[in-house]
Amino acid sequence: MRQKIALVGNPNSGKTSLFNHLTGLNQKIGNFPGVTVDKKSGICRLPNGETAEIIDLPGSYSLYAKSKDEEVVTEFLTNKDDPDYPDLVVVVVDASNLRRNLLLFTQIHDLGLPILLILNMRDLAIKQGKVLDIDGMKSAFDVDILQMNGRTGEGVKEIKEWFTTAHDLPERQIFDVTEMVNRELADPLVADNGNTAYFQLHKTLTSGNVSVEVSESVQAKDTTMRYAKINAILKNIETVDAAGGLKMYSDKIDRILTHPFWGYIIFIAILFAIFQAIFSWASWPMDMIDLGVVKFSNWLGATLPPGVMTDLLKDGIVPGVGGVLLFIPQIAILFAFISILEETGYMARVVFLMDKIMRKVGLSGKSIVPLISGVACAIPAIMSTRTIELWKERLITILVTPLMSCSARLPVYTILISLVIPQSNVWGFINLQGLVLLAMYLLGFFAAMGVALLMQKLIKTRERSFLIMELPTYKMPRWKNVGFNIIEKVKTFTFEAGKVIVAISIVLWVLATYGPGDSIDRAEEIVSQQLDGEGYSEAEFNDQVASFKLEHSYAAVLGKGIEPIIKPLGFDWKIGIALVTSFAAREVFVGTMATLYSIQSAGDDEASIKARMQQEINPDTGGPLFSLPMGLSLMVFYAFAMQCMSTLAVVYRETKGWKWPAIQTIYMTALAYFSSLIVYNLFS
Repeated sequence: MRQKIALVGNPNSGKTSLFNHLTGLNQKIGNFPGVTVDKKSGICRLPNGETAEIIDLPGSYSLYAKSKDEEVVTEFLTNKDDPDYPDLVVVVVDASNLRRNLLLFTQIHDLGLPILLILNMRDLAIKQGKVLDIDGMKSAFDVDILQMNGRTGEGVKEIKEWFTTAHDLPERQIFDVTEMVNRELADPLVADNGNTAYFQLHKTLTSGNVSVEVSESVQAKDTTMRYAKINAILKNIETVDAAGGLKMYSDKIDRILTHPFWGYIIFIAILFAIFQAIFSWASWPMDMIDLGVVKFSNWLGATLPPGVMTDLLKDGIVPGVGGVLLFIPQIAILFAFISILEETGYMARVVFLMDKIMRKVGLSGKSIVPLISGVACAIPAIMSTRTIELWKERLITILVTPLMSCSARLPVYTILISLVIPQSNVWGFINLQGLVLLAMYLLGFFAAMGVALLMQKLIKTRERSFLIMELPTYKMPRWKNVGFNIIEKVKTFTFEAGKVIVAISIVLWVLATYGPGDSIDRAEEIVSQQLDGEGYSEAEFNDQVASFKLEHSYAAVLGKGIEPIIKPLGFDWKIGIALVTSFAAREVFVGTMATLYSIQSAGDDEASIKARMQQEINPDTGGPLFSLPMGLSLMVFYAFAMQCMSTLAVVYRETKGWKWPAIQTIYMTALAYFSSLIVYNLFS
């Protein structure tokens, strides 16, 4: 039977580095039963030819859970009925910060589980001037201890060899738990079935059979005792040279990077550089992917025999797959930067800087990175919320991030602003069109803050919102970890979100290709009769046919069906079709308008699209359809509406269900509709 080994440790202890070294790319991601916390597992090949299943548990500071991640760890380690219950628990600790790390170790040790202690980052401890008596530590804590360097992989071979040999692992408790147990807990703590009293304590607390007051009292007494004994032991086995240079070096850097003024300036400069890189570096591979998909689709059309399946393949499935692949460069580049910032220790400083500001609206300091990332694309931004430990704060961040104006909205804003906002200057030097564009981005940010504040009141949770973290010393990134992180995020998006994207793309193709009756089949004949020999070129004729087919498709039926609902916003049925097709991606709006207005041969010529849209007449007023009220109304609608199936797919993946994507779609649609209605009537 394959050995099951659980990895446990504080955040930033190097636990995930060990997991990556042990399993390589042989990893899979699921979720723990009944919760939305990720469950990472992988297969490790041992020197004797056997394999072991490695389970990477979420980072945790204590078995007294204060977050969803910590709840998962506690419940997993006290549920012997779980089919994945471990044969061995490996606790990874940061040797440069033993006092904090050893609290979790002593708690797990006292559960009576087979345990191995791994000391990571000994090199950093040495640079800080810390000298550790390993033999004395083994004796004091009654545990086998191995050392490793998560950055280089040194010591991993010895850990694998240790797994293959039999060990007389300790099963007794380090601390006398009876000292802090009151009479109300005496009966449940009677050891039975081979469980220790401390195991029974956590089973009791986890099951909720104890009052909150008693629970907190026990936790406080236990934690105080443990820290006191840890400190006493460390006084005998750890000596510190006060001249430790690395810590002093980090402290000097922090005086600048966490400065109440310069810290924010530097952070903004780093973000500016990151997003410049995302836009500039991702554009070339994205263009290549886009061109490759188009060429492959055209090749299929020219190679395969004409028919429905060929059309479905080249116009539905291949573009759907292309829509998945197109986002990969942005995802890879963004997570490369995020991983580097985390590995160097700078991300902890960003969280420290932003926490007080973001917490006022129910968010975490860690929310700032996803929100700003949302200006580029909500998809990688939502995936990056995994760095937020508290589930409520992570959920609110996921729900409001799509309100940030992403790059897909830019084509919509650009063409509508050019249609309804005059080319003039404010105060003689500020471009009015540019000012409106800036206002649209600010509108998204303030809407996100307002919705976050409201959700803070509506979403009830027992989790307490406070920041517990450390500022690790600065270090060079572990490039292997960066690579693993990029591959994991790209793979997750491609195979999880991608399935939903392709499916919806096929549905949209069917809606736009077929229609009721035989009008679409007779499109060329009908258009020829309508033109009646007028001097149209072949390209213009094809445009008219394409427009006719779309106008008589099921998508058009849907557009005309929702026209009574959207007419109060100033929209007609053609805008309705654009709203439907934009669900695939917001930037589809411009392409839909081009097809509807019979200028498909103009390609991406924005001027031609704009010229034709300027000529469109509102049949009710006789004036231009794209007036100032209608243009502003449409921009506000696109600013707030959830019109991105890729984002919905990722929200589904991150929340492990359709409940929150549905809530997100409903609230964003309602916000878009009523905001658009107010704007249209305000400017009419």
